Amino acid sequence: MSGTSVDAIDCALVNCSESATELLATHQHSIPSETQGRIADISSSGTNEIERMGPLDRELGRLFAEATQALLRKAEENPNRVRAIGSHGQTVRHRPPSQGSAADSFTLQLGDPNTIAEITGITTVADFRRRDLAAGGEGAPLAPAFHAAALASVNHNRAIVNIGGISNVSLLEGETLIAGFDCGPGNTLLDHWIQRHRGQAFDRGGQWSASADADQPLLTGLLKHPYFKLKGPRSTGKEAFNLQWLDDVLKAHVSLPHAVVQATLAELTALTIAKGIRTTSLEVSEVYVCGGGVHNHDLMSRLNGHITPLVARSTAELGLAPDWVEAVTFAWLAHRTVQGLHGNAPAVTGASGPRVLGAIYNA
Repeated sequence: MSGTSVDAIDCALVNCSESATELLATHQHSIPSETQGRIADISSSGTNEIERMGPLDRELGRLFAEATQALLRKAEENPNRVRAIGSHGQTVRHRPPSQGSAADSFTLQLGDPNTIAEITGITTVADFRRRDLAAGGEGAPLAPAFHAAALASVNHNRAIVNIGGISNVSLLEGETLIAGFDCGPGNTLLDHWIQRHRGQAFDRGGQWSASADADQPLLTGLLKHPYFKLKGPRSTGKEAFNLQWLDDVLKAHVSLPHAVVQATLAELTALTIAKGIRTTSLEVSEVYVCGGGVHNHDLMSRLNGHITPLVARSTAELGLAPDWVEAVTFAWLAHRTVQGLHGNAPAVTGASGPRVLGAIYNA
């Protein structure tokens, strides 16, 4: 899994059965800064896109293959014992039907699965999102189906929150997934703002945002984004929430210190997640968080302030380390695909029905 933040490739070795999903080993594989730059460039419209995209697709395929091999060496595992690789790919465009015309909607992930299968000798499952989108769905988020399979519990109404580049929530009534959607920006704006002004990859522990108070007028301006008015199945990405959008909003708040902007962005993430948990008919009794945002103490504190008396806890308390939930998700989805089982959740994406996701590239 390589997410919106493009900070690394998360790899998980997983044993999937009908009754359990067991995490056996993990590896975080670095992405060269030059490659990160090329991903950033292709993620917005520009000249000569096809000529730039084609080589990057192959380059990422090689990088994902190297990450897989590194994981297997670390785990001292024979590649012949691996049934399949589930590769989400690197999203460079996501234009779902909730944010425009259904006829013009599409989603695009790079990381050539042919190259992955050729280098590793392991069957590769990829392109998970487009079948759901073809069936009228958002193509995202896909993790809620896994959250329901692995983290639900009878007689417990749970919200499973993922705070990656974008935040999303899965709402579970006992073992039933009743809804799931992207809430808005997770870490993406926080990361980009501190990279711009402090040269740091991320706000470790939320120390910078905790050093200031959020600015209410700026927060009000940020909350005017059209995405926050959407209801029902919905998904978003860096196409909607990026520094250009932030800079446009900041034109009306030019005197704010940089730390205040960071604090306001943290408040935006926490508030929109809390609204996602609260603005449904489900009376949530437990909240569990995964993704990199769980390590941002200021962000978690702000979230807890908005959901009190509930307390957000790490998915580690449910037996699944928060940093690896998304990587495990795509191993589970690959398992579903090779078994001929559906992987989407129509209640989440709005697809017309359950679908087997992805394409299989044989070893």
